[in-house]
Amino acid sequence: MNSIIEVLKEYDIAPSMQRIKILEYLQNYKTHPTADMIYQALADEIPTLSKTTVYNTLKTFSEKGILVALSLFESEIRYEYNTHPHIHFKCIKCNKIYDLDRSFDLYNDDIINGHKITEHHVNLKGICKVCLEKDK
Repeated sequence: MNSIIEVLKEYDIAPSMQRIKILEYLQNYKTHPTADMIYQALADEIPTLSKTTVYNTLKTFSEKGILVALSLFESEIRYEYNTHPHIHFKCIKCNKIYDLDRSFDLYNDDIINGHKITEHHVNLKGICKVCLEKDK
């Protein structure tokens, strides 16, 4: 828990219990959750938690650069703690979203065809290895 408090302080965010638990959830579950998913996961543990608190906390975290707000494959916003460039893969069977390591030169160049790259978002769809194994 101390490392979470340190992260919040590093980003100049007061470490309330709700903020600590939300960030802890994002660190522990790399599922690219929506705000509603985070609320549902924490509501029993924190009875005083409101959806508004979750949305406001995620907005603050996003604005401060602790996490990334993503619009990946649907119109909904998902959140993730991994702020380093990487690829997203969504399984068309189970709908899980996985992070894939970056493995091609797109991320190594700041300038591509004369354009300065400031953000990278690569989204792939297919069938995940878990679902492929089930189909055997």
